[in-house]
Amino acid sequence: MDAVSIVLIAFGLAMDALAVSIARGLASKESRRRVVLMMAVSFGLFQALMPVLGWCLGSNLRGFISGVDHWVAFALLGTVGGKMMYESARAKSGEERPSPLTLVSLLALSVATSIDALAVGLGFAFLSVSIVLPVLVIGTVTFSLSLLADSWAADCSAVSRTESK
Repeated sequence: MDAVSIVLIAFGLAMDALAVSIARGLASKESRRRVVLMMAVSFGLFQALMPVLGWCLGSNLRGFISGVDHWVAFALLGTVGGKMMYESARAKSGEERPSPLTLVSLLALSVATSIDALAVGLGFAFLSVSIVLPVLVIGTVTFSLSLLADSWAADCSAVSRTESK
């Protein structure tokens, strides 16, 4: 597989993590660099590990995984989205919202945003592609985009709140 294809796949896989990072950054009340870094590391790590898992499973479970991977992604994203809707409907206007990033929510978001990378890893196994370079590129691109997006959105959100006062 050529380098351009690997980079394009990496950017495609990183888009859901990018969207979650922007949303988290805009929703935060302040820019906390530690939280931004934790999200970027978690997203990058999971996006790098899931193709490896998919690649390892590819030769043994081809028929089963390819038939249900979209349902697993649907269930995970649906659960996270449903929880977010429930919490937003439950919150009162003057009520202080809890931190949107707990370990459980970070892990759920990391898995949910990287489930498509599992399918890509399966594809790599079916195509007999070496997994090392794609994993490094996918993890690096996801980490970088998540870090930049979350930082940018958190800073924009903080500036917007400051200007509105």
